[in-house]
Amino acid sequence: MLVFGLTGPSGAGKSTVAELFRSHGVPVLNADEIYHRLLIPPSQCLNELTDTFGRQILAPDGTLNRSALAEIVFEDHGELERLNKIAHAHVLREAQRQLRVLRDSGHAAAVFDAPQLFESGANRSCNAVISVLAEPNIRLHRILLRDGISPEAAIKRMEAQKPDTFFRSHSDYIIENNSNPENLIPQVRRILAETGVCEA
Repeated sequence: MLVFGLTGPSGAGKSTVAELFRSHGVPVLNADEIYHRLLIPPSQCLNELTDTFGRQILAPDGTLNRSALAEIVFEDHGELERLNKIAHAHVLREAQRQLRVLRDSGHAAAVFDAPQLFESGANRSCNAVISVLAEPNIRLHRILLRDGISPEAAIKRMEAQKPDTFFRSHSDYIIENNSNPENLIPQVRRILAETGVCEA
């Protein structure tokens, strides 16, 4: 089974591209969704986070208080690295398990949608890496519409991510998403055809 790693900067349109792969019968695993499910108590991942950062990251009902954890990790790069090391390990382990299930059930391909595909090292387990890119002004507009944050916060988020040059030099395929979603369809079909998953 072919595993496509799908990544790219915020606002580029990964979710839209992932839905197009689904529409062609290719199952998609979403790293963020896996992480959120892994944090539901009882949770080995949550226990490890609590052991590392203290019980102050827990809400009264025993679930993760995301704001409390964010206050710890986003003011200290070292703490953020500790969080990512724990989270990535658990997410990748669960993603590999789900991929084995898909492989055993006869799927020809699957997509692993992961914003931090390279940071987690998951790219090394993929047969091909697909990065979705868009012009910065378009990404900014999408982030503002989607997340309801200030332009300053959106720009800060964008500046903290890898540049387009990195994605272009480390990916097998680039999907340009600067216009209508309809223009994504032939790009996805080309990838599926070139990799033999389905005909163009």
